[in-house]
Amino acid sequence: MFAAIHPEEPSPALVAALRAAGFTTVSVSEVSAITDSEPEGGWGLVVVELGERPTNGLAFARRVAEGCPAPVLVVAARSQTLDLADAPFDDFVLGPLDADEVRVRAARLALGSTGSAAEEVVTFKDLTLNLATYQAAVGGVPIDLTFMEYELLRFFVTNTGRVWTREQLLNRVWGYDYYGGARTVDVHVRRLRSKLGEERASWIATVRSVGYRFG
Repeated sequence: MFAAIHPEEPSPALVAALRAAGFTTVSVSEVSAITDSEPEGGWGLVVVELGERPTNGLAFARRVAEGCPAPVLVVAARSQTLDLADAPFDDFVLGPLDADEVRVRAARLALGSTGSAAEEVVTFKDLTLNLATYQAAVGGVPIDLTFMEYELLRFFVTNTGRVWTREQLLNRVWGYDYYGGARTVDVHVRRLRSKLGEERASWIATVRSVGYRFG
C-alpha cells in the first residue's frame, strides 16, 4: 500500500514508522504530484508533516482534501495543537512520534479508503506485496507477475532466511496435487530474479544441491 508524504524531505522517524506499518512511502512536494504519480490502485494514505511551516502544511492538506479521495493524516508537534483546530484532515498524530500509534492510525485510515488493511501488505526491504490486491512493487514501481510468480514470491517473503528444497516449494506453493517437476521451480525463480532486477536478484540465493533461500 502506498503512502504519499509531504514535505519532500520528511523526518526519518516518520518514514521508518510508515514503512514498519507496511506502507511504501513516496515523498511529494506539490499537490499536483499526488495526482500525477498516483500508483495503480490509488493512494492508501496521504501524510502531511507540518514541521516548522505549519501554515504551508495545513494549506497543502486542505488542497489534498479538496481534490483527492485518499485520507489525510497530519503529523504535528504538540506545540502546534491549536493550529489543528478546524483544519481539514482525517486524523492527526503528535510528536515525538510513537511508531505503534502511527501504525494504528495509518492502518485505520487506509482500511477506510481501500478496504485493505496495512496488515495485508508484506514488505522486504523496498519490495511490497499487497495480499489483498495481488499487487507487487519494488522501490514504489509496480512489477508484473503471473499468479504463480506472485505466490512463490509471497511464500519467500513470508518465510525468509530458511532454505527450501524444490520439492518443498512445489508442495507449499503449487500444492500437493501438482505433478510438475523441480524444473518448474527453477524456471519461476529465474523469472522472479529477472523481474526483481539485477540489484535484487541476489535476494533469492541458490543453495547448491538443496534448493533456495530468500533474504
